Amino acid sequence: MKATPPESPVLKPAPRNGKPKAAAPAPTGKPGRAAVEDAIRTLIRWAGDDPDREGLVGTPDRVVRAFEEWFAGYAVDPVELLQRTFEETDGYDEMVVLRDIGFVSHCEHHLAPILGKVHIAYLPDRRVVGISKLARLIEVYARRLQIQEKMTAQIANTLQEVLLPKGVAVVIEAQHQCMTTRGVHKPGVSMVTSRMLGAFRHSPGTRQEFLSAIGHPGGKLTSGD
Repeated sequence: MKATPPESPVLKPAPRNGKPKAAAPAPTGKPGRAAVEDAIRTLIRWAGDDPDREGLVGTPDRVVRAFEEWFAGYAVDPVELLQRTFEETDGYDEMVVLRDIGFVSHCEHHLAPILGKVHIAYLPDRRVVGISKLARLIEVYARRLQIQEKMTAQIANTLQEVLLPKGVAVVIEAQHQCMTTRGVHKPGVSMVTSRMLGAFRHSPGTRQEFLSAIGHPGGKLTSGD
């Protein structure tokens, strides 16, 4: 068993040429770009500044482009992403682990950043998937409005549904800026969530092997599963 730190994937929005493109008809209920930029100007005025001054005149466009990148996960089907699997494994049936996969998400309650890392493992049952797909699966769910508990379950449940492995384990450690930069103002606090399915839930030895591989040799997590 080898724990493999993957490259950090990036889900990129559609390329732009620097000029606003002719907008396609917006999906029902989804506002057009002009309406979104007007909303950002309103927020700037509400904060007490002038959206027409030199330093802010381009901000609505920049914020929209940032949102297109931060929330690109809505445009990707996570199940379809994992459809290509490989069966030529020469009988390999040991744990596959990726650890320390960095991510940036946003809290659905305050739109504040969530910064953290994901550790992920599965026990294959005849089929494996490319490790870049595992890292991209994390990006798909991270680049949506989230709470950490839900994101943890989504990653594990999707892997279990598509790969049908003998077990799946996901641990997320993250800092929430809705807690560190506002409210109680407690910097340095990390939240840990886990989801264990199949062998990782039912076999203490398998669970311990995974936790040791990601740097929790005592088999204990700060927060439960």
